[in-house]
Amino acid sequence: MAEIKHISQKEFKDEVLESKVPVIVDFFATWCGPCKMLSPILEQVSDETDKVKIVKVDIDENMDLAQQFGLMSVPTLLVFKEGEEVAREIGFKPKVEILDIIKKYS
Repeated sequence: MAEIKHISQKEFKDEVLESKVPVIVDFFATWCGPCKMLSPILEQVSDETDKVKIVKVDIDENMDLAQQFGLMSVPTLLVFKEGEEVAREIGFKPKVEILDIIKKYS
């Protein structure tokens, strides 16, 4: 699978809402410890599956998106399928749980 793309608010519609495959959006912050722990896991998952697309959104650079989705903490993973949010996972998740999410929504 492709490298995980960092997207901004202006790319969100094209990359996430209009995607033909399910999308996991990792809302993160550069200062967040659990976010840093989650990042390599998401990269492993991205390398192992082409069932979903994974993108990252820096909440400090995209506060409007964070507010739009009512994010209270990071990391938060939102899963979108056909432009709709179908799942929300808050906090660090081990690889096995992320793979389970992908299985459920792909």
